[in-house]
Amino acid sequence: MDDFWNAVWSITPTILVGLLFWFIMWVIIRADRHERAALAKLEATERERLGISTPVAAPGDPRN
Repeated sequence: MDDFWNAVWSITPTILVGLLFWFIMWVIIRADRHERAALAKLEATERERLGISTPVAAPGDPRN
């Protein structure tokens, strides 16, 4: 039974670091998603205020 607990205590730090990494990446990606949505909403409001119907693509943008 000692081998089992040695294995558990050996793998626990790896699992915890992996979970911490996953959580940090999840927070970063979620924040980026919300920031992009807020910027899109702001840009749409500005386009509406200025009377521009579509977003202006930058030169070299593949959406041109």
